Amino acid sequence: MTDSVPPAIRIDFPSGEKAAWRGPSESELKAAARATLGAGHAGPAGEADAGAGDTPGEGAELSVTFLTAESMRALNRDYHGVDDLTDVLAFGLGEDPLVGDIYISPDAAEASARELGLDPGEEILRLLIHGILHLLGHDHPEGEARYASPMFELQERLLARLLAEFRGRA
Repeated sequence: MTDSVPPAIRIDFPSGEKAAWRGPSESELKAAARATLGAGHAGPAGEADAGAGDTPGEGAELSVTFLTAESMRALNRDYHGVDDLTDVLAFGLGEDPLVGDIYISPDAAEASARELGLDPGEEILRLLIHGILHLLGHDHPEGEARYASPMFELQERLLARLLAEFRGRA
C-alpha cells in the first residue's frame, strides 16, 4: 500500500506583496482549492467519486497567481487572442495527476463584486473554484445559459459550503 499524496497548492499574491493582500487568506484559498479538487470529479449530486482511502486531488499540483489588470489582459491576448481584461484563466499542464496554473485578476474580481453587490473576497473564491473546475474538465455555455449549467451549480454549492465553513470559524 502506498501513502496518498496530498495536493500541492502554491499561491502567488499580487506583485509578491502578501502583506497588502485584501482577499481571502492563504489558508482559505488552499482549503477552497482542496475542496474543489475533491468535489470536481463529482457526479450529478455533487458527491466525490473517490474510492475508500483516496485523497481528494491526490498528487495534484496547482499554482494560483494573482495578476494586475494589465498583466491579465496581456495573458488573455497572448493565449486566447482576446485583447480584453478577464477575471480568471486556467491552463492545464497534465491530467494524471492534475497539474495546472490558474491566474486571477483581483481588479476584475473587485469590479464584478461591486457591480453585483458582492464581497470581493467571495468573488475571488468563486473564481478560484471556477478555474479549478475548468482544469478538471467541467465547462459551461457562454451567455446567460452559463448560470444554469451543471458547472455553475456545482461552483455555487462549493462556494456556499466554504463560506459557511469559513464564517463558522470567525
